[in-house]
Amino acid sequence: MIATEFDTQLEKALEWAGKKGFKEIKSVHEDHEKPFSYTNKEKDTVFTPHITASKDGRKTFIEIATKVEDTVEIISKWRLLSTMAEIKGGKLYLLAPRGHKSFTDGIVDKYPITATVLSI
Repeated sequence: MIATEFDTQLEKALEWAGKKGFKEIKSVHEDHEKPFSYTNKEKDTVFTPHITASKDGRKTFIEIATKVEDTVEIISKWRLLSTMAEIKGGKLYLLAPRGHKSFTDGIVDKYPITATVLSI
């Protein structure tokens, strides 16, 4: 199977999560148990985090943050995950591959999204 750019970045993110001491890691990666999906019934959309994990009993969400043309869906997803992380006492990490960090920082600065943006 040919790995896509997303698969490569997801593997880097999973490696990062493991090195940071996260446990109970779930991911959209084919080799992992899938994370819980969240449904917005009003808009009939489903959001599945790229990675969920826990540390010290706190739920963390980890997303691969890449540039997209239509930002509406990604903003909605990150706002939801930011809110869920706050409710669960955890964090939202947006891991931006090279060339995507300023795009990600711009969205986080412009919208009510509480997240830690890191380069991977």
